[in-house]
Amino acid sequence: MSEFYSAGETITDGAVPAGPIEDRWTTRKFEAKLVNPANKRKKTVIIIGTGLAGGSAGATLGEQGYHVIQFCFQDSPRRAHSIAAQGGINAAKNYRNDGDSVHRLFYDTVKGGDYRSRESNVHRLAEISTQIIDQCVAQGVPFAREYGGLLDNRSFGGTQVSRTFYARGQTGQQLLLGAYQALLRQVDLGTVELHARHEMLDLIMADGVARGVVVRDLISGEIKSYTGDAVVLASGGYSNVYFLSTNAMGSNVTASWRAHKHGAYFANPCFTQIHPTCIPVSGDHQSKLTLMSESLRNDGRVWVPVRAGDQRRPGDIAEDERDYYLERIYPAFGNLVPRDIASRAAKNVCDEGRGVGPGGLGVYLDFADAIERLGREAVEAKYGNLFTMYERITGENPYQMPMRIYPAVHYTMGGLWVDYDLRSNIPGLFVIGEANFSDHGANRLGASALMQGLADGYFVLPTAIGDYLARGPVGGVDESAISKAENRVRAMVERLLSIKGDRTVDSFHRELGHIMWEHCGMERTEEGLCKALGLIPALRAEFWQRVNVPGSGDDLNQSLERAGRVADFLELAELMVIDALHRTESAGGHFRAESQTEDGEARRDDDRFSYVAAWEWGGEDAPPTLHREALEFEYVHPTTRSYK
Repeated sequence: MSEFYSAGETITDGAVPAGPIEDRWTTRKFEAKLVNPANKRKKTVIIIGTGLAGGSAGATLGEQGYHVIQFCFQDSPRRAHSIAAQGGINAAKNYRNDGDSVHRLFYDTVKGGDYRSRESNVHRLAEISTQIIDQCVAQGVPFAREYGGLLDNRSFGGTQVSRTFYARGQTGQQLLLGAYQALLRQVDLGTVELHARHEMLDLIMADGVARGVVVRDLISGEIKSYTGDAVVLASGGYSNVYFLSTNAMGSNVTASWRAHKHGAYFANPCFTQIHPTCIPVSGDHQSKLTLMSESLRNDGRVWVPVRAGDQRRPGDIAEDERDYYLERIYPAFGNLVPRDIASRAAKNVCDEGRGVGPGGLGVYLDFADAIERLGREAVEAKYGNLFTMYERITGENPYQMPMRIYPAVHYTMGGLWVDYDLRSNIPGLFVIGEANFSDHGANRLGASALMQGLADGYFVLPTAIGDYLARGPVGGVDESAISKAENRVRAMVERLLSIKGDRTVDSFHRELGHIMWEHCGMERTEEGLCKALGLIPALRAEFWQRVNVPGSGDDLNQSLERAGRVADFLELAELMVIDALHRTESAGGHFRAESQTEDGEARRDDDRFSYVAAWEWGGEDAPPTLHREALEFEYVHPTTRSYK
């Protein structure tokens, strides 16, 4: 396998403060240098993305007095994919007095990530979680409340306490609207300069420092450059490399990948999350998949028929002919096991021939018991919008018959490597939210994505970027650096438009997605990964010979937008497969069939793989270089992860 990559120097996170873990974030905030208010007005920060991480960062930095230039490719910041998050946001408030604490949230997150995350980052996230809720309540986010007036909680996978705050099934939307309103306030005050329908296509580097971006106006086609004192990427994850995912169709890896090609390390790209609660694929016509919130597993019971090939209607299958397999296999956590475990369990029962629905690729999520216990009105109050969405898509009424669900690609734990201060290894380039790799390890617990995005944007980045900007002037940017970056972008656009081939962009994307799902999806084998490493380069070569991008680059051209994104996915996919091939253990969402226990659970190899795999771009025709960052565990010692 080493022929696919070369080994580089080990790396460390030098930004982590010394001392007890519960004091490190406080120490870092105190030791950070400050920028005085008058000087903040002289500093320009460029932010790519307006989701929860980017929107909260722009609002906070604008409020602090920095000049912020912010971009999103959507027609409004409100269209960021964060709006699709449904179930909730974790915080260690312990309103239920059920044993929760900052330390327990820290412990659950490290364990849930299968001991492949940094302790210091995770503890900081748990600490900040309580501040996020206060911030959002002050903004007017309408969290659900219980009868006494306190904010209500529900449970999510991987925990035995109720710590997930929610706004019905619209939590992401409500949190994004809170950040959006705060951001638009700064736009109105003039501290934030907002550019919608602009896509970042390159990073401007000056003397090895990130100093700006080249963007394309998606309406006019104009190529523009913007420079500043620091650049922040908040551009989300890369699940759409699989074509079919729960992500918005525009979600892409381009901003991160273009930075990677300038030297930014890409960490743990094979750590992708398969969500167990999605509406199954219904045919070849689909362009995306729909997520049904994990919160549904609070009251819904997951089951399949006991007998293989049983195609009777669910109401005709008696209780003793049903296998509530999560409750049977994992009695301690039942239907609330973490996502990676629930997903593999669903795949296993479907592989046994006990799946339901078209092609046998589905399991039931049944609310009959909850409706009988709580009443339909109470269930509707909790999940009504989710039930309505399901019925509109499938034509089936989940109040009367069970939902059908199946795992689908949802979230990416990998991303650009950052240190404790959210700095990439490129000076001046910060990466926040899902675009970085930092907090979740090999598996993300449900309701933690919103927590990380807002922690990074509202609380961590302002401290870290202030410290960076306070340490000295960065000087001007030479025009030659700007023109080089613009020329790279124009050359890419012209190359894509000039091919005039006979295949659509989407046909390549769909074929790539099939390769990735089959060989680097829910289960990975050495044979399958090696096969993918033959198929992907061949597909990429065919793309550059046969892709057809109609139109021009001088106006709105969505085929051109997609072509650039798919070109990046074709390169990223190869790195993901190399990462999955080199990691011959199973950890979280990365399940190698060769590394499992007798009862089919993931088997880690801590002696060989307790590290972050940070990959350096090797060039167009050269293999990537692997840099290892060792993971140390002082407070949560790795054990066999069990939810039984």
